[in-house]
Amino acid sequence: MFAMRNEKRNCTDAVKIQHFLEQARVGFFGLSSEDVPYVIPLNFVWLKDNIYFHGAEKGRKVTYIEHNPRACFTVSENYGTITSPIPAKTDTAYRSVIIEGTLLRVNDLDEATEAMEIMLNKYVPGYYDRPLGRTHLERYVSPLGSPTAIYKLIAASVAAKEKEEIPGRMFYDGKTVHTDRA
Repeated sequence: MFAMRNEKRNCTDAVKIQHFLEQARVGFFGLSSEDVPYVIPLNFVWLKDNIYFHGAEKGRKVTYIEHNPRACFTVSENYGTITSPIPAKTDTAYRSVIIEGTLLRVNDLDEATEAMEIMLNKYVPGYYDRPLGRTHLERYVSPLGSPTAIYKLIAASVAAKEKEEIPGRMFYDGKTVHTDRA
């Protein structure tokens, strides 16, 4: 594991990190196989300190996971640009989390159903009028004809960085260095 270069940006607030991961909509999985990197965007849930996602049980992603289950997952959110009359002090307000660990296919039907239920509640809250049945995962086949697999990234490390917004210094359309100094 690498040390964080800019310690001032380090975020160690576990509640803030958990809330961020529960609310974030898309994360990026970094995989590699035989020195070939592969990064893909995914819907996900943060559950019991692990990342869960689903997808076809066959394909490039699964091939990479089978060759090398070590992975990196990144989530970030840009909150806007912080202005400064000095160009070198212009900055970005953001939060990001990088999780490194090992991917496992979830074979326990109860665990897989729980993860999928939470994912449905995250992405379409209130849409379904009853909980997801266990048999749904056993029978579900994607529109491309592939059964669904559920995976989890068991987090070996979680690192978060942030730069808070600075009220009065955030950029907006029409803001210029001249109006900033007024």
